[in-house]
Amino acid sequence: MAFALVDCNSFYASCERIFRPDIKRKPVVVLSNNDGCVVALSKEAKQLGIKMCEPWFKIEKPFLQKGGVAFSSNYELYADISSRVMQTLEYLSPKVEVYSIDEAFLDLTGLRNHEEFGHQCRRTIDQWVGVPVCVGIGPTKTLAKAANYGAKHYPATNGVVSLLDVRRRNKLLSLMPVREVWGVGSRINKKLNSLGIETALELAEIDTKLIKRKFSSVLERTVMELKGYPCIGLEHQPKTKKQIVVSRTFGKKVNDVSSINEAVSDYASRACEKLRRENQYCKMVSVFMRTNYFRKQDRQYNGFQSYKLFSPTNDTRDILNATRYLTEKLFKKDINFIKAGVMLSDFYDEGIYQGDLFRVFNGREDSKKLMTTIDKINSSGIGKITFASQGIKKSWSMKRLLKSPRYLTSWEEMPVVK
Repeated sequence: MAFALVDCNSFYASCERIFRPDIKRKPVVVLSNNDGCVVALSKEAKQLGIKMCEPWFKIEKPFLQKGGVAFSSNYELYADISSRVMQTLEYLSPKVEVYSIDEAFLDLTGLRNHEEFGHQCRRTIDQWVGVPVCVGIGPTKTLAKAANYGAKHYPATNGVVSLLDVRRRNKLLSLMPVREVWGVGSRINKKLNSLGIETALELAEIDTKLIKRKFSSVLERTVMELKGYPCIGLEHQPKTKKQIVVSRTFGKKVNDVSSINEAVSDYASRACEKLRRENQYCKMVSVFMRTNYFRKQDRQYNGFQSYKLFSPTNDTRDILNATRYLTEKLFKKDINFIKAGVMLSDFYDEGIYQGDLFRVFNGREDSKKLMTTIDKINSSGIGKITFASQGIKKSWSMKRLLKSPRYLTSWEEMPVVK
């Protein structure tokens, strides 16, 4: 067997560079919600000493003086670029597992020249999408992850590393810190270090029975994969989600119930869109809201309430009725709220739940047709249908003062060549 892990380099920053060739060699950072801190950065920004999660207000002035460029998070753009990368990979390989927004595993079993395929992946994605990637190849998914680490950290590899050769595998694993192994978190890393295990090779050579006894069967599986024995197969279909959460930090303090209800309604509408994309129905709706923990002078509050629906639904109108009720229950006067969110849970597949006879015949098909029509219009790029409770001005919405255009999903923001 052979697996490849294709990982986009500095994905958010690379997405911003596609339509901005003038910043191709400049330091680039992407900021979190409300332009709070750094959540993604280019190689050039790292060379300036910028770290992940650094507050933007602390580094803004010196970063810009050194020629750096900053962007607010543009999730619409990143999602569309990710979709194009994954579609390209599906063209190149019949078996693809989308692992995250910027990573995917490929099954290369039966392929002869694995490294050449890796270089073909890099060339094709760069030409068709414009995003640089690194490709790691190994006999297991964990070793493919390790190979990708080598492809990113050693420029001489030209972005492609294969660990199908045992000698080359052992050489890389001897240089790779054990904390970089897929599935080894900070807590496990500290415990492994206390046992004298510092490198990935030392972990690969340890007795699996000892690992299972001192840690868990999960880490035992990781060790087996490092030894070259496949224990984790390719998942051709993403796992069904157990819950959907949509939450945002407000752009300013909010202390009136109408504004909070607008925000919660907006988040609920987005959650319902995700629910329908999963072809699921939910029976439990939850709303939470809180104050800013760092403002000690403010009254602190952290509220959470749930509402169980009579029968499972993915109709936005049903969910909005529940969130409005919950918002009014949670709201407290004279409190400055900074964040709120919606969680949908207790999912059912269509036709599984035995519902109420009269409710089934009282508009269920009409509901499905209406929601399908709204989703089609909203995804077409022509316009946007929203519910009145979501508000119009949305003064509470998060700040994105440095946001780039939605080049690929909005007619009004398409790039113009003069």
